[in-house]
Amino acid sequence: MKRIKILSLIFIMMAASLSCKKGFLDQVPNDKLTLDETFNNSGTALQFLANVYSAIPDEASQRFAPSSNAGQWTGGCDEAEYDWGFVTSQNINNGSYDASSSLTGAFWSSYYQGIRSATIFIANVDKVPDMSAHLKLQYKAEARALRAIYYFYMMRIYGPVVLLGEQVISPDVKSGGITMARSTFDACVDYVTSELDAAAAILPATPSSTNNYGRITSGFALAMKSEALLYSASPLFNGNTDYSSLINKDGTHLINQTYDKTKWQKAADAAKAFITQFVPTNYSLFRENDPATGTFSAYLSCRDVMLTDWNPEIIYANIGAGVTNRQYETTPYHQGFADEVRGSGGLGATQNMVDAFFMANGRSITDPASGYVASGFSNFTAPNADFPLSTYNQWVGREPRFYVDITYNNSEWLNKNSGEFITQTFYNGNSGRAAGGNDYSQTGYIVRKNEPTGDWRQGGRSWVMLRLAEIYLNYAEALNESNPGDPDILIYLNLIRNRAGIPEYGKGIPAPAGQSDMRAAIMHERQVELAFENNRFFDVRRWKIGEQTQAGPMYGLNINADPNDFYKVVTFENRVFTKKSYLYPIPQSDINSDSQLVQNTGW
Repeated sequence: MKRIKILSLIFIMMAASLSCKKGFLDQVPNDKLTLDETFNNSGTALQFLANVYSAIPDEASQRFAPSSNAGQWTGGCDEAEYDWGFVTSQNINNGSYDASSSLTGAFWSSYYQGIRSATIFIANVDKVPDMSAHLKLQYKAEARALRAIYYFYMMRIYGPVVLLGEQVISPDVKSGGITMARSTFDACVDYVTSELDAAAAILPATPSSTNNYGRITSGFALAMKSEALLYSASPLFNGNTDYSSLINKDGTHLINQTYDKTKWQKAADAAKAFITQFVPTNYSLFRENDPATGTFSAYLSCRDVMLTDWNPEIIYANIGAGVTNRQYETTPYHQGFADEVRGSGGLGATQNMVDAFFMANGRSITDPASGYVASGFSNFTAPNADFPLSTYNQWVGREPRFYVDITYNNSEWLNKNSGEFITQTFYNGNSGRAAGGNDYSQTGYIVRKNEPTGDWRQGGRSWVMLRLAEIYLNYAEALNESNPGDPDILIYLNLIRNRAGIPEYGKGIPAPAGQSDMRAAIMHERQVELAFENNRFFDVRRWKIGEQTQAGPMYGLNINADPNDFYKVVTFENRVFTKKSYLYPIPQSDINSDSQLVQNTGW
């Protein structure tokens, strides 16, 4: 693992520190060069391209959002809560931000910097004398795909954006100094998807070698096309009359006001085209056997899909992410234990999220047939445990993903190199509020997903950003909206459940009856399968359910008490979410300087 710093070239708008596992980011610029000097040889040209890549968000470092384009996504939705007041997801949850807040505006300027850098690279790389025509074509396609992806990342946050096209804008011109109107959301989607199609036609399906991990592939480009079309079809952007007043100064509606069912068909077609082209040749759902028995282990499969670098399910991962930042947050405080198992436990999972996980029989805890028991204790051996422990019955007999994703009181810790450690999250427990001081879970639960089984201080791995399971769920959702009853809906939903080790719908558990029930089942499966992977924040927004799921009380356990009062569910926070919260505001400084730029509704 090398720690490298990209220093600014005069024509590069951003600098970033990158942890490079291996690959093409090893070469970085160390001087300020003119544009002609930069593209006078392949070395400095590739350094420029590395800076284009540096706008890829480091979502393992959300504690420091919006630094490195990390977002407020995990702590800013009903999945989790950060302990520390400085974390900007706190501002999102209590509504203390506006159009002048840097915590929301930083993404606007940073992604535009990446977009403009990509355009400069595309316009100039053909000048490089010592680079083959083939590589020039590939690198331009990489920059083209990155530019489209950065636009999409902005669209998730702000809705319709300003499309700069192929304009090579001087790097010393701030985005607010450009007088341009926002394009419609449909125009943005058309641009992004066409650019991704064009780039994918040139890019390789997979990295040519391990040295090229982290490069954009045709698979990632077309997966992102699927994502963009799914957003375009979703209620937030498809006939949303809440945005009837979001109009450019020439009278153009920025979000279409009439529902268009064909958008769902386009999203379904894109997801299915991806599956047809790449599965199983390039990608497949990750499955792992228990080494002790040689049989399939749903627990290990769901755990290690996030930990095994570049396994066949991974479509894209960030090789430079600060993984130890997240690992510190998801390792409990463990007072008095060895440093390798002693973190902060500062990222707490909500009771809202805990209750979403299914029982082992595949049923929701609200289903009378689930067998869920709300009180009392049992001696229970969890999938990663070596012996039975007294366990609160709410956590007994849950599905494998629950034990992958959640650290609960009196559970055995993953890292057993220094012994067997039992995590206690009640007030006077080894990882409770009294012991941790400033480092403890606000909810009594700690997020466990993405936590390695060894020393939390060890980095050296990539951070999964997109995997095949998400494309399967995209396909099932889009198909249910465009062609309800299509057998593929149940097939792809059940592929996820099968790998998770719970009964498939229609095989031991009744299949959802009708489009509405299927929609609810897909949304529920998505919430659980993609938990803590930066999807829920955006899903509740594109579904337009944020006012129901993100506003009001968030629940956890009574962390100010020891057992038995500790097990009482209490409100730890009342959150704010209103209609304007579905989109972040455009930075007020840009609104002030661009006479054509209109603000998002409510801001």
